[in-house]
Amino acid sequence: MMQVYLVPPALVPDMWPKVFRHFQRASEYTFGRYEPEDIMEYVLNGHAHLWVVIRESESDINLSEDIIGVTVTRFVDYPRKRCLDMVFLGGDDGFSWKDSMLGTLRNWAKDSECEVIESTARPGFARAFRNDGYRMLWQVYELPVDAPGIGVSNG
Repeated sequence: MMQVYLVPPALVPDMWPKVFRHFQRASEYTFGRYEPEDIMEYVLNGHAHLWVVIRESESDINLSEDIIGVTVTRFVDYPRKRCLDMVFLGGDDGFSWKDSMLGTLRNWAKDSECEVIESTARPGFARAFRNDGYRMLWQVYELPVDAPGIGVSNG
C-alpha cells in the first residue's frame, strides 16, 4: 500500500536527507537551473510544497528506504486560470506510485480551486503520464546566447 503525504514546512529540514537523492536526479534535468539545495530552499521559503509517497509495510516505516516518490508543487495564478504546477518529480519503482500521487494531487488541486495540474518536463514525462489524461501543450527549447548560429556575429 502507498500513502501520499504533504510535508509540513517545519519538517522539511528533517525530511530533506531522506528525499535528497530523488531531487539530485531530478535537478539533472533542469540543465543547470536548479541544484537540490535550491529545491529545498524553494520549499522552505513557502513558494512550493513537498510531497512524498511512502510504501507502507507491515513493519515500522523506515523513511530512508520507504519513500519511493517525491514531487514539489506550487500554485500558479494566471489572469484567467489557477493551476497546480508539478515542478519537480522523482522516485523509484518506475512510477509505480504515480497513480497514488496523481489522485492526491488532483483532489488537492480541486480543493484549492485549480482548474488543471501542469508541468514542464522532459520527454519521458509524456510517456509516463499519457494514460492519465495529460496532454502536451508545448515544449520548452533553449538557445544559449553564446552559441554559434543564425544571428550571431563572430567578429
